[in-house]
Amino acid sequence: MKTIDTIPTTKLQRATKLVQTGAKVGVNYLKYYGDKLVSNEEEAKGRLNQNNAEDIYDGLKQLKGSALKVAQMLSMEKSILPKAYVEKFSLAQFSVPPLSPPLVIKTFKKYFGKHPNELFDTFNATSVNAASIGQVHQAFKNGQKLAVKIQYPGVAESISSDLTMVKPIAIKMFNIKGKDSDKYFQEVENKLIEETDYLLEIDQSTAVVDACQHIPNLIFPQYYKSLSSERIITMDWMQGEHLSEFTAHNTNEALATKIGQALWDFYMYQMHVLRKVHADPHPGNFLISEDDKLVAIDFGCMKEVPSEFYKPYFELAKKENINNPEIFKAKMFELEILRDEDTPEEQQFFTALFHEMLSLFTQPFHSESFDFSDASFFGKIAELGEKYSKSTELRKMNGNRGSKHFIYINRTFFGLYNLMFDLKAKNVKIDHFKSF
Repeated sequence: MKTIDTIPTTKLQRATKLVQTGAKVGVNYLKYYGDKLVSNEEEAKGRLNQNNAEDIYDGLKQLKGSALKVAQMLSMEKSILPKAYVEKFSLAQFSVPPLSPPLVIKTFKKYFGKHPNELFDTFNATSVNAASIGQVHQAFKNGQKLAVKIQYPGVAESISSDLTMVKPIAIKMFNIKGKDSDKYFQEVENKLIEETDYLLEIDQSTAVVDACQHIPNLIFPQYYKSLSSERIITMDWMQGEHLSEFTAHNTNEALATKIGQALWDFYMYQMHVLRKVHADPHPGNFLISEDDKLVAIDFGCMKEVPSEFYKPYFELAKKENINNPEIFKAKMFELEILRDEDTPEEQQFFTALFHEMLSLFTQPFHSESFDFSDASFFGKIAELGEKYSKSTELRKMNGNRGSKHFIYINRTFFGLYNLMFDLKAKNVKIDHFKSF
């Protein structure tokens, strides 16, 4: 894969790159308008989405950082974005052009004050894995094989300006309006800032490992603070296959369910016991080891689940509460989905919308076990997402709904559901985490 020798780090450089990308998208639309005059409109729209996805991703992968991280987050929204965007943006999870070896050495010396060969017995300056915020290198020390993650230069300093540039796109895509919309963007910005603090990540990782190492069929790397800094993190090298690669060829149903149960137990234990959850469940953060265990390798994005949100959120996962109009409406107000200033029409619309959504999304919690290989369940989720993405009535209303905590908690569950479906895990015991 071609390497990158420079990354735009100033606000002007990054803004210029986005403007150039925007210009390419504009040209694609001009082609589309002509294309649909002479061919099938649906096929023309498909080509437009493909061209736009490629150009936007090509622009973002050169910027790296929070701009690319947003694309990674959007790749998990399979029911919102066209397939072309999901497929292209999903590359941001663990496969983007890496920094060139000379830039790696320069960046390492900047962040650690030393050449990597002063810390490690051997250090491979060619990346083995590049993602949105950093890339991973292989090293050895005292015979121990290590993974060294180096953050891209300028990423931490450009978060605020990057989000300012992508904010108009997000507002349009998710129909965000109203004076309180800034709380959502602030939540994303705060989490991205945390993700660039690798010393914080080591502390978070160590805490998760200590709390969850008893979960069956789940293993973690060890982290080395003395070989890490605010922008560099060193951990054990974990041998295994990326989850997405494993699901592409696995035909062993029992193994899929074993891995799926470990993944589900891991998340339920965090959510219900620790009340702090790994809110970045995409395939690039998980491996399958040679002895068929799930390996969790990245804890940069951790989300605390405050009690005032946790209680009504999971009370609405209970079937009896969903079907009790009084309780359902009360919880909708607690979660800031309904507001006192809403018109009767808005209250009626959003009550019906969320009743339909929650009746579907919470189905796994309504029985002792659930079949996550059920394509009809995920098909209904996709249909529901498409239905409301095309709703003219919804677009007329303020889509700025719900507690700020929804952003990362919903992202966690959507990501978890998608991983479970990719695994085709069957007969997953929902409350199994309570047994250990």
